[in-house]
Amino acid sequence: MPEKTVIIGSRSGLHARPAKMFVQAAARQGVAVRIRVGDRPPVPATSMLGVLALGAEHGTAVILQADGPGAEEALDSLAELLSRDLDAEEPADA
Repeated sequence: MPEKTVIIGSRSGLHARPAKMFVQAAARQGVAVRIRVGDRPPVPATSMLGVLALGAEHGTAVILQADGPGAEEALDSLAELLSRDLDAEEPADA
């Protein structure tokens, strides 16, 4: 199963708006994606509560895992998203 490690770039970590943006992007991938911190069990990347429960702060390394056709592309896309400071970006619906 492909994995990718990424450092959380958002100043507030993976909380509130950045978490929502990540969960929505994960849901659009078309493959099952999981996310974990350290040795903790992975949670579905499409679960807002699961993602928030990770407690991933700015600078935290998270591991993304995906399985199925297009897994590598999904991981690349989600890793790029997480590495940005999503707090500094304008909302897409603004």
